[in-house]
Amino acid sequence: MTNTEEIEDSSAPLIEHLAELRTRLIRSVIAFVVGIVLAFTVAEPILQFLVQPIEATLRDLGDPSPTLQYTSPQEYLFTLFRISMVFGFALAFPVISYQLWRFVAPGLYRSEKGAFLPFLIASPFMFMLGAAFAQFVVTPLAMQFFLGFADVSSIFANLLSATTGDVPEEIVVVPETTEGVKITFFGKVNESLDITLKFILAFGLCFQLPVLLTLMGKAGLVSAEGLGSVRKYAMVGILVLAALVTPPDVITQAILFVVVYGLYEVSIFLVARVEKKREDQLRADGFYDDEEEADEEIVQEEEDK
Repeated sequence: MTNTEEIEDSSAPLIEHLAELRTRLIRSVIAFVVGIVLAFTVAEPILQFLVQPIEATLRDLGDPSPTLQYTSPQEYLFTLFRISMVFGFALAFPVISYQLWRFVAPGLYRSEKGAFLPFLIASPFMFMLGAAFAQFVVTPLAMQFFLGFADVSSIFANLLSATTGDVPEEIVVVPETTEGVKITFFGKVNESLDITLKFILAFGLCFQLPVLLTLMGKAGLVSAEGLGSVRKYAMVGILVLAALVTPPDVITQAILFVVVYGLYEVSIFLVARVEKKREDQLRADGFYDDEEEADEEIVQEEEDK
């Protein structure tokens, strides 16, 4: 066989892999586009759902008609399109993950497939759990903290308070005040949505911590003992993370710290279970010697003394 034939034979599998990758990417992009179109048809109800914590807070502050504004002609359309992209990806994720699995699975052993597939399923579940926690717990607390500084939650509340029986119903008069400047909230729809999406993304990603560390533990990259020994550094890192991904209020940062550190402790427990299961399997296969392990522990204890 000539050198040219050897090169052609070695390049054939690469071309096949690239063709397979192109097919998987095309199908994923098509699924993403379809997801965007479907999400765009319900983008406005999704927007109402996302800003519901702001609405509830404004009503609690006395605003009878909570209002968000946009200041450029294209802003509202782009806001809906942004929502469509985020939720379109969520709709298309099962298809995208399936295409990823079909591309990677042929190169994995059966045991590796059994190890990888549960994490592929657990990852979106944990992200949805973190997103739900952000939407129903964190965002309402943050909105109460931020909007609680305003004297009047909306100028519309001031306008209504000025209406009297002597004035026709179609006319509304702005009342005179002698108490200084009124602090009012004129929220922009894109900025309000940006805060909500940041919370959802931050907590969704943070809830991936047990999945990531458990997968690394299964691959032998981390150990429960190693994770436990760096707890104090992990606490500092989590505090820095909370300061970076959340607004500058103590309540939200404290919630994120408690949640992420709790997930870190859960990760240590899960990694320890993975290690125990791996040791039991090695012991059953005859590759694990309890006597050698005991000798190593005795030597280690003597060195520590």
